[in-house]
Amino acid sequence: MKKNILLFILIVFAYNLNAQRLDPLRTKDFDAQNVWVDSIMSTMSIDEKIGQLFMVQAYSNLDKKHEEFITEMIAKYHVGSLIFMQGTPQKQAQLNNKYQDTAKVPLLIGFDGEWGLDMRLDSTYRFPWNMTLGAIKNDALIEQFGKHLGQHAKRLGIHVNFAPVIDINVNPENPIIGNRSFGESKKNVTQKAIAFIKGMQSEGVLANGKHFPGHGDTAADSHHTLPVLNFDLARLDSIELYPYKKTFDVGLASVMTAHLNIPSLESDANLPTSLSKSVVTNLLQQQLGFQGLIITDGLNMKGATNYATSAEIDLAAIQAGNDLLLIPQDVPASVSLIKTALKMHTLTEEHLDFSVRKILKAKYWAGLHNYKPIVLDHLQEDLNRVEDELLHRELVKNSLTVVKNNDLSLPVRTLENKKIAYVKLGDAENNAFVNMLKNYTKVEVVSDKNLNGIIKKLKPYNYVIIGFHKSNLHPWKSYKFSNKDLVWLQEIARKKKVVLDVFTSPYSLLQIKSFKNIEGVVVSYQNSKLAQELSAQMLFGAFEANGKLPVSIGDNFKEGFGITTSNLSRFEYTIPEAVGMSSKKLVLIDKIADTIMDEKMAPGFQVFVARNGKVVLEKSYGYHTHDKKIKVKNTDVYDLASLTKILASLPLIMKAEEEKKISLSASLRDILPSFSNSNKDTVTVKEILSHFGRLKAWIPFYLETQDSISHKNLSVFYRKKKSNIYNIKVAENLFLNKHYKDSIYKHIKKVDQRDSEGYKYSDLGYYLFKEALEAKYQKPLDKLVDDEFYKSLGADRTTYLPLKKFTKNQIVPTEIDTYFRKQLLQGYVHDMGAAMLGGVGGHAGLFANANDVGKIMQMYLQKGFYGGKRYLKSETIDKFNRRYYSDKKVRRGLGFDKPQLNPDVKATCGCVSEESFGHSGFTGTYTWADPKSGLVYVFLSNRVYPNMENIGLLKSNMRTKIQEVIQDAIVD
Repeated sequence: MKKNILLFILIVFAYNLNAQRLDPLRTKDFDAQNVWVDSIMSTMSIDEKIGQLFMVQAYSNLDKKHEEFITEMIAKYHVGSLIFMQGTPQKQAQLNNKYQDTAKVPLLIGFDGEWGLDMRLDSTYRFPWNMTLGAIKNDALIEQFGKHLGQHAKRLGIHVNFAPVIDINVNPENPIIGNRSFGESKKNVTQKAIAFIKGMQSEGVLANGKHFPGHGDTAADSHHTLPVLNFDLARLDSIELYPYKKTFDVGLASVMTAHLNIPSLESDANLPTSLSKSVVTNLLQQQLGFQGLIITDGLNMKGATNYATSAEIDLAAIQAGNDLLLIPQDVPASVSLIKTALKMHTLTEEHLDFSVRKILKAKYWAGLHNYKPIVLDHLQEDLNRVEDELLHRELVKNSLTVVKNNDLSLPVRTLENKKIAYVKLGDAENNAFVNMLKNYTKVEVVSDKNLNGIIKKLKPYNYVIIGFHKSNLHPWKSYKFSNKDLVWLQEIARKKKVVLDVFTSPYSLLQIKSFKNIEGVVVSYQNSKLAQELSAQMLFGAFEANGKLPVSIGDNFKEGFGITTSNLSRFEYTIPEAVGMSSKKLVLIDKIADTIMDEKMAPGFQVFVARNGKVVLEKSYGYHTHDKKIKVKNTDVYDLASLTKILASLPLIMKAEEEKKISLSASLRDILPSFSNSNKDTVTVKEILSHFGRLKAWIPFYLETQDSISHKNLSVFYRKKKSNIYNIKVAENLFLNKHYKDSIYKHIKKVDQRDSEGYKYSDLGYYLFKEALEAKYQKPLDKLVDDEFYKSLGADRTTYLPLKKFTKNQIVPTEIDTYFRKQLLQGYVHDMGAAMLGGVGGHAGLFANANDVGKIMQMYLQKGFYGGKRYLKSETIDKFNRRYYSDKKVRRGLGFDKPQLNPDVKATCGCVSEESFGHSGFTGTYTWADPKSGLVYVFLSNRVYPNMENIGLLKSNMRTKIQEVIQDAIVD
């Protein structure tokens, strides 16, 4: 007993040391603040003073009757504060202005916006919950979060935001705090709270620390009952009160008192702490020295309403030392009872004046001495800014936490040997996660109604990502695994390499009895679209995981633990402003798109833009064909035409040059001995790559296989059915004699060279490179480039012969061929020569979507490095990305096209650097990369639909006009 008394004395002494804290409501112009407060106090009646004590609940989604009720509260009962609840920002702003006009003294407007205005209002911005933010190491981000909430509140005329929650959530079963807390560590909670408070109050909005003296260690909800906290003073001082003392030191403006039963602080078991003078006056004000505004928790909550009548509760709250009554239930009765208490001297007028002065000081602090109505114009845009999206992304990125990473399972590194499956657990939406995973490589969604079925379906896969998705509607939603989910998780993990990603509270992991068979565990905290997308990106190494657990998961993972993962330099998917570009300027692409489709330059197309390794635009427009039956999707593949040269042949030539299998100075006879003693035998690899080898532009080989008069395909060359001799599939039900391939190369060998030296674009050299590469590596070109580049790049939608890999609906048609194959070409290469090689040409034949083309171009831009792997040496990229015959007016590098030397020839927009490089394709494709600006641009279309005479896209330079828009969108 003596020990406890001594401890209490020591604690009281420690509290009293802090009793002289500065007044957080005092402004820099202190004298002017006092003059304003005094001038109002001097004119106020007792009724008007009492009215200042109430903060009444107001809605912007109710009827006129409610509006009349609020107006009456202000006009008749002089209510001095409102807390707005559900509704819309536009309506709330209108009502705010209306109610302020009614008030004699400007109203103090409160709002419950812990994670943003979205907590109560439609069409406003939602930031992450506190538990998510608790995982972030960088407190400067939390301060920015506070600033943004303050800016939103200020814009909507809100003066007090009831945040942050500074309860320390040490009880995983807490039903009302949980995700609303920064975590279980008193130091982490305090640091986050201080950062938040500094940020929000810097914008002139009062922060509110809640729920005093601490609601974190309870399994009861004070909305429904009175929770009991049986802790002694030493425990309360060490844990619950710690963040309050620290936040008072930095000027926390207001505190919310909680409806709790804490016997060590209040002996009356029925009296909530919010109504206890021992807690509110003795502890909070006198011992802790808090001089800011003290506001009750909602007086409509069962933790308070079970105590007495509404009026008695309100009076008790004021007598206890609270300044503001939040959501009083009976203002008229409370006013009457308070006046009676003043007459009976159970409440003094000095006490009343003390609270009213604090409320008025708070109003001055919030700028209400210079009240201005809310401007309604552009309100929606101001509350949903691109700056908010940028901050949200940074918050989520920095929260993602890896708590287990056996065998360096994360991030996913080598893709060429991975067969990846995704399995969903939980009952919430998961599309954003799955779609983003598929941006990196082939990921199959595997599902079944029973466990045996799913185990069977997973047999071919050696890497399984399990996503556990729970509702993100609000932080009180259940986060728990079902028994079925737990069984499935363990059984899948027992047989397969598994990475578990939980899109809910980290407390969900407490249900997992053993993590032995689970190689990787990621906590993504919430199931928002952004959390899903960014978590998928982190899994593939677009950026590091840096988060730390804000709570402990039993003995398995302690609070503060988190494994930092690697950045593999794969694409990150974000918004233009993240890389110094303007979304508004990029919208001009949509207008160009309308022109392209309205004038039928192409039925549809894809546009892809990345800067500095971050994808900022990946958009599909229009349809597969002009009949508008199938919309173009980002995953659809296009015939790349001559982009094949730099996306298939060129990387292999670079590799061969590095490995000394093909030298740039080598002649044709060196790389293809069959060309010895031909008119091309001395033409060098460098000359061919630069289109300076005097080769003819192209040869229409197919004409030699047709009747010269009827233009019908000759039966000696073609059959409708495949056989041993007719086994080169040129198109649907059209097979070419296998011996004709030799004729193609003989024709190239014998055809005359051009007479004049100089630049002339030619396909023929790439027919020859195909032969040389296949001979050097003893593999077909399609297999070779897939093994060496595409598989490990995650370019799973890049392929020759796409019908072997994709359904027709995933392949955009090119031309309605009326001259050779006499059919719609869909999945068969448009280029006639490549078709006669069976669809695999060095110059054409490749199909891909824009995202995959972007990966290959980014690999070039990163000097041969991508996804944690070096494909080519930096010096090799430099060697090929330069002109060798510019003195001969050859603009080309080695394989790569370069910016125009002749201003009349529009290879680019004329707005890119000399270091830039790319290529265009006959079917309406284009890609360009610029090391100086960090841009990668891809445009894929089927402009040859319905036929190749459709040249509007080329004549109007639409591809380079879009390139100019992209370049102009750079604002940094």
